Amino acid sequence: MITDSALMNTYARQDVAFTGGEGAWLVDERGERYLDFSSGIGVTSLGHGHPAVVGALMEQAGRLWHCSNNVRIPLQELAARRLVDHSFAEKVFFCNSGGEAMEAALKLARYTQKKLGNPDRWRTIVFEGAFHGRTLATVTAGGQPKYTGGFEPLVDGFDRARFNDLASVEALIGPQTAAIMLEPIMGEGGVRVAEPAFMQGLRGLCDRHGLLLILDEVQTGIGRTGRLFAHEGQFAGTGMRPDIVATAKGLGAGFPVGACLAVGPAATAFTPGVHGTTFGGNPLAMAVAGAVLDQVLAPGFLTRVQEVGELLERRLRNLQAAFPALIQEVRGRGLMRGLRLIVPPPDLVRAALAQRLLLVGAGDNTVRLLPPLIIGEAEVELAVEKLFQALRTLT
Repeated sequence: MITDSALMNTYARQDVAFTGGEGAWLVDERGERYLDFSSGIGVTSLGHGHPAVVGALMEQAGRLWHCSNNVRIPLQELAARRLVDHSFAEKVFFCNSGGEAMEAALKLARYTQKKLGNPDRWRTIVFEGAFHGRTLATVTAGGQPKYTGGFEPLVDGFDRARFNDLASVEALIGPQTAAIMLEPIMGEGGVRVAEPAFMQGLRGLCDRHGLLLILDEVQTGIGRTGRLFAHEGQFAGTGMRPDIVATAKGLGAGFPVGACLAVGPAATAFTPGVHGTTFGGNPLAMAVAGAVLDQVLAPGFLTRVQEVGELLERRLRNLQAAFPALIQEVRGRGLMRGLRLIVPPPDLVRAALAQRLLLVGAGDNTVRLLPPLIIGEAEVELAVEKLFQALRTLT
């Protein structure tokens, strides 16, 4: 272990370093294999070393890595068209990360209200326990003291409601409210799922009060729940849709790619010079995103994610029954699952690491399971067996 690292002390790193990976497996410096149920916090959606993604990256790297957004980028246009054709959206803005996608969404909401003749509408209703990124605006929107402490004064413009509590949202709506913003499933906040009735109620509030509905699908988007976007399940059969969605993580399967999608007035609000990015949507990133979309949008892929996710849920509920003194609740959708624990989450993360299984902690005393979307039944069974052994050490 390096004890005199030149890196800033921003992470409480586990003492393991990986040198290779394939599929759902990682290999450390000693040649030990680990089953990856963290996916780099929901990023490596197609696992490690996926041949289609690697091939697209290497082919494009030999052609053209980068050019500015002052010229047309055909691969960007193609990726945008595919996202639009398979989602609620009419227009897409590409960037580099979830934080940038969320910043774009917040700016877009304010600017759209201005374009609609409502310049006094600039505040956004957000939710307790949320996490929206690490920029000054998004960390304020999340509002968790462990992330905001030391960065005061924070950015003004956010009003905080209770998750899954429609009355608390309605009570905050005022003449300056521009938008409501939430994660369809909280990630860092404990894999808490927004109830369909709550999501639909938010859409109704937005329609009645002229507000924009922003969804943070940075972690839940691009197939994580068995649908291209998680909100599709929560709005299923209603005809409802968000106005703005931010996504990232799985879109690049490990390569930095983010996107802000919009429909209606928000889709056409931005004009040249209002918002931009240097690296976002460059040819290298778009080649990778295109390869990811090839896989995720292939016939049967998302259905398979749903099926394997249901298997994982059943096995986790069996674990809950076996360890009622350790596991309080099983949460989530698809291949985004959470175990709300009675013991401290870091204890289980460490115990799982000793079993060569990678998990990731979350808020609300929860541990997340975020395996690659290409995971199979055998790997689910093996992961649950490793979890069983890890939980035994905590009894």
